[in-house]
Amino acid sequence: MLHPSYSDLMKVVNSEVEPGEAPVVNSRYSIVMATSKRARQLISGDEPLVEGKDRKALSVAIEELNQGKIKILGDEE
Repeated sequence: MLHPSYSDLMKVVNSEVEPGEAPVVNSRYSIVMATSKRARQLISGDEPLVEGKDRKALSVAIEELNQGKIKILGDEE
């Protein structure tokens, strides 16, 4: 099971959205695509933004997103 949950990650990503604006993400698919892209970057050699050794790239990417270390940009950004 994924911890934190998809809904928790969506809340973190959308936390900076002003009331009345469209959310940055509104589906699990967006979370999956963003974390998988970041995991591929980590596998390619990018430095992780969170502490932790011997963790899989996807786990690190999820933790980075949950801590707000990485951001998902909207279509117009």
